[in-house]
Amino acid sequence: MDFKEPPTLFDIAIQCLFHHEPLAIQALQEIPGELFVPLFTAALKGRHEKILSAMVKSWPFFCLHVGPLRMQEAQPKLWKVMVESLQLFPAENPAFRSPKLRILELTQHPGCKTKCPVITTTCKPCLRSCAYSERSLMKVESQCSNSSSESEGQSPKTTMELLVSLSLDRAFKENEFFALLLSKVEQSLGSLHLCCRDLRIKKLSECRSALSHLDLKCVSHLAVVEASLISVVSLLKQAVNLDRLSLSKITCRSFNGRAFRNFISQLSCKDHLKELSLSSFCLTNHLEHVLRVLSADLDFLQLPFCELSYTDLKFLSQSPRVNHLKLLDISNNSMCWEDCEPFYCLLDNLSGTLQHLAINHCLLTDAALSILAPALSRCSHLRLFSFSSNPITMPMLRRILEYLTPMTQLKYVIYPIPMHCYGRWHDRSSLDRQKLADVNAQLKIMLQAAERDDMSWMTYTA
Repeated sequence: MDFKEPPTLFDIAIQCLFHHEPLAIQALQEIPGELFVPLFTAALKGRHEKILSAMVKSWPFFCLHVGPLRMQEAQPKLWKVMVESLQLFPAENPAFRSPKLRILELTQHPGCKTKCPVITTTCKPCLRSCAYSERSLMKVESQCSNSSSESEGQSPKTTMELLVSLSLDRAFKENEFFALLLSKVEQSLGSLHLCCRDLRIKKLSECRSALSHLDLKCVSHLAVVEASLISVVSLLKQAVNLDRLSLSKITCRSFNGRAFRNFISQLSCKDHLKELSLSSFCLTNHLEHVLRVLSADLDFLQLPFCELSYTDLKFLSQSPRVNHLKLLDISNNSMCWEDCEPFYCLLDNLSGTLQHLAINHCLLTDAALSILAPALSRCSHLRLFSFSSNPITMPMLRRILEYLTPMTQLKYVIYPIPMHCYGRWHDRSSLDRQKLADVNAQLKIMLQAAERDDMSWMTYTA
């Protein structure tokens, strides 16, 4: 039976205070600053909109990062409340503390705290402040400090940054939150910088007007689904500070055309790219052009549905650009396994860094897996291995389990349903679920015998 920890006296005091919202809002003028973070967390969790609004207006710190609190189900409505509460100009008759908030971040940035620690050794008071846009807080204040053109007696505008993640598609015009952001920027008369760090676009041709409101220099993660390669190149020319790029269902008429050459040229300029995902992006016999220009610091490479050939796999195994990958996904490519040496060499090259490997639906056979197993077992940092939807037999599945159980870092394995469980292989309607249950039971017994209760083996049935 699970027991919840009893609430502390402080928790009880907060809840009592929140039961009287006018009193709680009034108390914000007097409580010490160190209580604001736990109070804000509790208000967000309890969805106390009026208190949240008052806290944003009275926030006693330079920055507020909402993402770490991860209130997923309440995000849209509460984000709207916080954005509406931003104090862009000094209040004539302030009912709240003099606002110090200059940066509000609504993105999900791992490791980021609700407020940045006070740093006295740098001129950058927030670790997440924008560093690239000409409209960024840092650059605007630098320009203002070097200029004495501001008229005496004129109330200076409060320059602020709003850090967001955006998903744009054909319905963006009806997106209430996006409309609010644009309205807030317009109201600010240039004093609010909308800084989009994570930008996802579906059907690029229908989102051009929305993009005109954003400074793509700010974007660190760009994901595009359904677009022409020419349009993608145009975006990449503006998004010069990417560390993650994801492209899916991109149309390219010719590998010999200007669009593909320009695409490769733009990739070569992305010196800080850590993650690259190309999905449903035909690269048959042309993967080498991509690999030659990638950053040597690349950590993640995902190439599902790219129609990779043996030539592509061979070049992948020889490329020094991918020798330090932490994640590799080549799923849903009909690979030729008559010669396993290229992939064997690739696994050897990645044995010291690879943490996540996915080779689902690649026509991987017993014979190929038998050859690859020794190299796979040397990937000592591997945490997840996924090889589902491949024509593997039960004897081979048992054998590969014996290879993998000594790998202490490996916690998750997504395995293929053995061929004997189907009346016709990979015809889901012919799956014998009793046979699959027997497979699961056998694997569980083997894991227990190997003392690997911490290792989870799972498969997909739908």
